[in-house]
Amino acid sequence: MTRSLKYIQPVNAPVSQLFRAFTNATALREWLCDIATVDLKPGGRFYIAWHNGYYVCGEFTIIEPQRRVFWTWHGRGEPAPTRVEVTLQSSGESSTLLTLEHLGLGNTTIWEKAREEMARGWNNALKNLASVLEQGPDLRIINRPMLGVSFGEFDSRRAAMLGIPVETGMRVEGVFEGFSAQKAGLMKNDVLIALGGQPCNDFPGVLRLLESYQAGDTLEVVFYRGAEKKQLLLELSQRPQPKIPSTPQALSRAVQSLYARANDMLEEALQGVSESEAEFKPAQEEWSIKEVIAHLIHVERDTQAYINDVVFSQERVSDGYSDNLNARVAATASVFRTTSHLLDELKRAEDETIFLLRELPENFVANKGSFWRLAFQLLQLEFPAHTQEHVDQIRANLKSARAG
Repeated sequence: MTRSLKYIQPVNAPVSQLFRAFTNATALREWLCDIATVDLKPGGRFYIAWHNGYYVCGEFTIIEPQRRVFWTWHGRGEPAPTRVEVTLQSSGESSTLLTLEHLGLGNTTIWEKAREEMARGWNNALKNLASVLEQGPDLRIINRPMLGVSFGEFDSRRAAMLGIPVETGMRVEGVFEGFSAQKAGLMKNDVLIALGGQPCNDFPGVLRLLESYQAGDTLEVVFYRGAEKKQLLLELSQRPQPKIPSTPQALSRAVQSLYARANDMLEEALQGVSESEAEFKPAQEEWSIKEVIAHLIHVERDTQAYINDVVFSQERVSDGYSDNLNARVAATASVFRTTSHLLDELKRAEDETIFLLRELPENFVANKGSFWRLAFQLLQLEFPAHTQEHVDQIRANLKSARAG
């Protein structure tokens, strides 16, 4: 004998957007999971995963566009395969009645935990689905507290440079003024090794841990500052919510304003810097000032590629977070040669992004969750902080060059 979970929910969105939400990999990531890849055809793959290690694989069994989609569900650690059936009924131009049934759940005690987790998961996910499609915000993001840090690369070479006696952990690249980490006393180049009693080894792990906390909760942080192992208590901050513009034109103007602030910081730091000083490398594997600017150019180019992927609902999937290829920054610095040429190229790339945002297609903007997520990524706190980190790097390089 089996049991099922059944949900009937009206959603103020067109039936086409509901169908996309269950059948497109990018759309699935916007409300349900962290990773997704699908092949929308009978027998085609259905794979979704979360940063907490849970994943589901299966295949589509029935697909009727704008009406229903069924697939099998093989969840990690669950006693047996189950199946999910989604039926959609249009109730107007911008309203849909969603019926979701999760079928084939066992009725024995070995199924009890799985049933509870599935019920909690679907309740939260369907609430988020309505938020994403009706207004745009992803509740998983806006409700998640923040440490108030940005992380940088950490490996055996950096561990040796900093005198850190471990080679795994998360290196603090910068702290945000007025938020948890700065208030608690964390500093740049501290290496976190544990949060809340859990190992701290990668960014997905940090996100996974924060999902179980709320703003105001206290978290124990264990870290190295040089060779000294330390610990402190940190009160998690509320995540600031940028005002999300309602149109592509307004988003373009908001991003343009951020670029102006970032460029002012850069130009101030570059005042009086000679070409030889801009080519100085503090260490063999460290970037010169010209290579720092080249990196910022790459960030802008990659941002444009990301916008293209999101607009076409074809985000690239990878197994981790890519590092910066030194050969790439060296190539760009070599081709553009002078500091002024590099800075001009950065501004041209920013102008391209501003134009691109202004011309976002209407059908993309109509998907409120997609537009909200793109705008949030571009406007959130980390954007100016990233430039500030590299401005600090430029100043440190210049100080080293002039001291030598």
